[in-house]
This record gives sequence, structure tokens and C-alpha cells, in this order.
Amino acid sequence: MAGDNEALRGLPALQGLLEHAQHLPGLRDMPRAMLVAGLRGALAEARSGLLAGSLSQAPDARAILDQVARQHEDAPRLRPVLNATGIVVHTNLGRAPLADAAIAAAAAAAGPCTLEYDLQTGRRGARGEGAEMLLQALTGADAALAVNNNAAAMLLALTALAGGEAGEVIVSRGELVEIGGGFRIPDIIGQGGARLVEVGTTNKTRLADFEAAITPRTRLLLKVHQSNFRMVGFTAEATLGELAGLARARGLILLNDLGSGTLCPLPAGLAQLEPTVRESLEAGSDVVAFSGDKLLGGPQAGLLAGRAEAIGRMRRHPLMRALRLDKMTLAALEATLRLHAGPDAARDIPVLRMLAQSEAVLQARAERLCALLGSMAAGIVVTTGHAGGGALPGQDIASRAVALRGDSAERLARELRLRGVVGRIREDVVLLDVLALRDEDLEQVAKQAVLF
Repeated sequence: MAGDNEALRGLPALQGLLEHAQHLPGLRDMPRAMLVAGLRGALAEARSGLLAGSLSQAPDARAILDQVARQHEDAPRLRPVLNATGIVVHTNLGRAPLADAAIAAAAAAAGPCTLEYDLQTGRRGARGEGAEMLLQALTGADAALAVNNNAAAMLLALTALAGGEAGEVIVSRGELVEIGGGFRIPDIIGQGGARLVEVGTTNKTRLADFEAAITPRTRLLLKVHQSNFRMVGFTAEATLGELAGLARARGLILLNDLGSGTLCPLPAGLAQLEPTVRESLEAGSDVVAFSGDKLLGGPQAGLLAGRAEAIGRMRRHPLMRALRLDKMTLAALEATLRLHAGPDAARDIPVLRMLAQSEAVLQARAERLCALLGSMAAGIVVTTGHAGGGALPGQDIASRAVALRGDSAERLARELRLRGVVGRIREDVVLLDVLALRDEDLEQVAKQAVLF
């Protein structure tokens, strides 16, 4: 016991540690409350180790301070990274990289802005009006609405248009999909207060299946686009046009969940895989729901376009306030939509530009990166990238990557990640894919890699 007390007395005092921390670069700018909590935690850990016998002597002040500094450095927080994975819309890396105009608009909106203020009248204005007007123009919709993601868009649509009074939503069994994070269409329907009615089979659903399931309680027909999966083989589905005719004949609403969504045709070879929002509306959808941060290339948002009466019901629903967008997201969304309305969206919006790159452009970029890496580079590899983010599933995109030299691919990949470069490992080799890298990123990628 006496030995334990002696060892414990060797622990540095909290006040002395706080004073030393003020002179250390890794700790002097740390919020005091976090610093105190970190030091107390480190002291408690050392105290437990001494009492348990796993520590033979008390750590000195520098060891305690270094431990807290490392923990602070490794603490979870948003950090910028360079995406060398070959996935353009990488869900875990923030999805769509924003255009410079969208970044500037978000920064400008961080201060006072006309979020809900009309400069003409000096009175309260409508939040999101600019983005909604652009969506109407780009899609041909009567009205539009923006909320914080596509799951929220679907929740709002199902709640406002089909929820309550035991309202029923009819959907094909083959379209009861799960989206990111484990969220499932049946769960969203149930949370919205509607009753799910499944029709058809997993691989085949016909118009007659929908027609036979309609009851006096039916409020809505739901069509879910295969934006994050593909069903091939012995399959059949009711088309949007067929469902639109049935909905009109029975006085129902047709909701089309496009998922990733796109406002303009994609580059050659990809366009046939993804219908545009305008095409969905022209086929007869009353409301189309889609994402803002996937193929549209903007910030996280759930967008709704369609008939004015249906959009109006959603706008007036109490849930709308809980799902509305903040000012910086709205600013970035509006700027992105303006680029879509401009003369060259495929050049100005990073996602569209990356998806349209030729193999010659990618080869040249890989050669430049290879030269910058010097002896660290083992050569250029032909690879296949992907759109990502639940868009264009199963569609390979020709790309190029630089293979790196290293004894341990896992260790090398980890060290690069810690320096802000996220690549991928293939056959025990670290690859830096250039599909989602900009030309101006290459020097920074090389700078971090050649430090080894």
C-alpha cells in the first residue's frame, strides 16, 4: 500500500500540467474545458495503471501532455481530404464536390443575407424561393420545394400526401429498396403514417397488380427508380406512363422517387441509365423526389418538383419546418442550379465534369502525378472508377491510377489517410486513382506521399 501511495504521489499536478500546456503548440490553442477534461482523463488512466500494477512508475508531465496532444489530434472532426479512390460521389467523403461558385455562395451567406427578407418591400420573404424558381425552370414543374435530404423529401411527401386516415401507398415489391444508412422505403412509409400495400413479385410487377390493389383508402402510387441497384434477367415493371394513366383515372397521386436524380442528360454511355427529372414529369409523375448532392452535383438536399397543389400541401405541412434547409446550404444549392441553367454545366459542375472525362485526359493526369511522385511511383495502372453515392450502380467508368511502392500496403494507405490522401488498395498495392482528383490537387497529393 505504501508503495502504491508513493507511486501515486509521483503523478504531476493538474495545475502544473495546465501551465505547461500553455507553451506547447499542440495544446495552447485547445479549448480550456477540453484540455482540463483530457488531462484529468490521462491522470485517471495513469492512476488506474499504477494501482493495477500495469505501470511500474508514474508518467512524467511531458508524457501526460504528449498523450493528451495525440488524443486531441486524433479526435473526430471534419477535415478536408483528397479523393484518390476513383469514386466521384463518395458517400463517406462528403458526396458531391461542390463547384467553386457554390462554395463562394455558401461562404457569402454565412453572414447576414436575404434568407427570409424581401429587399423590394423590406418585409419578410419566402425561404428558398430562388432555388425553387430555378428548379421549376430546369424541370418544367409547376412548383418545387427543397428539404435537407431525399429521405426527408420522401418522408414529407408520404406524410403530407398519404398519411393519416389509414391512407394507403401502393408500391411494387421489387422497389422496396434500402437506401444509405439502413433506411428503408417501408420504414419511411410507416413513419409517414400511411399503410404500405405491396403488389407484384420481386422480379415482376404489372400495371394490373396496381389496379387490383386500389381501395377507397388508396392515396398514392409510388414508383422507385433503381438508382442504387439494378435488377436484370426475367423482370417486368409498370412504366411511369402506365402508372400515370392509372393515377389520373382513379384520382390518385403518382410519386416518383428518382433517388440520385439528374437535371440534364449524362455523358455518352451513361445517359441511358438515368432519366432526368423533366422526363419523369413529362411521363406523368405528379411529384418527383431526388437528391441534390449526387448527380446534380450540389450540397446535401432533398428536392421535390411537381404539381402546385401537391407541392403546396407539403409546403404547408408542420413537418416542413423541421426539414427545411439552412441558409448556407440554400446558397450553395441555388448557385449549383444557376450553373445547371448556364451554358456549360458539364464543365462548371465538378461531378458532371469528372464523369465526362476521356481516357486521354485521365492518362495525362496520371502521367503528371507519376512524375511528381518520382521513385515513389511504381507505374500507371488502368482502373475502373464509379459514380458512387448510390448512383449508376454497376456502371464501370474507365480511369487511371498511379501504383505506389511500399513494403506494407495497409501501413502506407493508413499513413496517407492521416495526411489527407485517401486512396485504395488492390492486390496489396496502394493505388491513387485520378478520376476524382483535380489537376490542382496533384502537387498536394505528391507532397504528402513523398514524405515517407
